[in-house]
Amino acid sequence: MSTEPSTRRSRGRRRRGRAFVGAFALVVAVLAVAGLAGAAATVAQGPRVTEVQVDPAAAAEASGGRLIITTTQSIADVDPSQVTITPATPFAVDTAGRSVGIRFALPLWDDTEYSVEIDGVTSLGGGPTATISETFRTPPAQVELLQRGSDGDTIFRSDLSGESAEPVFEHPHIEDYRATSTHLVISVRTDDDRAGLIMTDLDGANPRELRLPGDGFVSNLQSADRGDTIGFTFSDAALTAESGRESLLYTMSLRDPDAEPVEVTVDGADPRVAEWRFVPDTDSILLLSFDGSLLLTGSAGEGATALGSAMTIEGIARGSSAAVVERTDALVSIDLTDATELPLVSPDPDPGPPSSVTPLPDGSTIRTAAVLEGDGVPTGRTSISLVAPDGGTRLLSEVADTDAVLQVCVSPSARYAAVLVAPDAVANPYDTYQLPLPERTETRVLELADGAEVTALAGSSISWCQVPPA
Repeated sequence: MSTEPSTRRSRGRRRRGRAFVGAFALVVAVLAVAGLAGAAATVAQGPRVTEVQVDPAAAAEASGGRLIITTTQSIADVDPSQVTITPATPFAVDTAGRSVGIRFALPLWDDTEYSVEIDGVTSLGGGPTATISETFRTPPAQVELLQRGSDGDTIFRSDLSGESAEPVFEHPHIEDYRATSTHLVISVRTDDDRAGLIMTDLDGANPRELRLPGDGFVSNLQSADRGDTIGFTFSDAALTAESGRESLLYTMSLRDPDAEPVEVTVDGADPRVAEWRFVPDTDSILLLSFDGSLLLTGSAGEGATALGSAMTIEGIARGSSAAVVERTDALVSIDLTDATELPLVSPDPDPGPPSSVTPLPDGSTIRTAAVLEGDGVPTGRTSISLVAPDGGTRLLSEVADTDAVLQVCVSPSARYAAVLVAPDAVANPYDTYQLPLPERTETRVLELADGAEVTALAGSSISWCQVPPA
């Protein structure tokens, strides 16, 4: 048999194989050159942005919001001096691999465009620098308010115009409520006059009842700025001079709504709590016991630090560790990180003895005071003033002598102050709730930058407030 055709076929296969190998090698070489060229171009251009992560709504609701920028290259550590944020807000920077993260120390302003510029961004291996610029806009503010009525009580959710108000929770008897980042917690009285705590989503959906220590009364309901943690004081319904729990402090996590509330107990201290506050961005609690002792404790009362005696806790600003308290002889600011204490700065001009002091993150305070005549006689009007850290004082608003100021709260971003007013106070009787309120209430929202009134909303207990009306 002849082998010539087979030999020709073999030679053809070898030629085609050599041609394929040559073509494949050429493609590989072209791709390698292109890859090297692309890599060289990337290096020549400096780091470029491939992904941006930010939640503007969350950043406007609470401190700790983050902007994370991922680039094409591993980058050298970014120094805070390289970052410019407009409008200005305090922040921290961290760099990891190809990403740089910016953490906002305070909640951002609502309905505001923010620009973030990072200069001199370089690859970890050196090379050209790049400037990274990103913008995002926060949504308009949304708040909750409580309206009580003869036919039942309602929590409304609204923007600051009040035009989009819609009911999110209704109940025959709402004592108080608080809003966390994900839930509403409502203190109610049931038809048989028992206390109840109800947790819902922010839109009022999925209500469920939370456990209480027993049959009694809930007061001083508060929520932590983060972590879905709440706290309240509790007293037994059957309370006598010899037995029963009186004004004991409890906390609980909404992440485990079936759990029993945890009593906050401080060894050797009076267990009865007159006032208390969650310390922002920590799991600590500042409390004032019935005997006047001021204590800083862990979330269950552990590791307590005695801070002397006090008459009231005026407040702790969000994003701050400075608590304003009233001692027996003066108002002071206490740094809760090291217990150092300074007298509250004297205002200039002096609006008069303050009836309330609301601290702000930058060390400023909002103070309410009775407006006096030149001879010291009260006019019946109430001034609301912003006192800067250096004492410089600016009048924000003045409330007429026909109205009464019940509470001042500050928005999480410290952009606004909410002033709870009882209009026509003489002809505006209080209801008979455990936490009584006038039949008609009005919440006036002021812009702190200039004192302009943004809106006036019917209702009380705006969700910005960290404590109930006094």
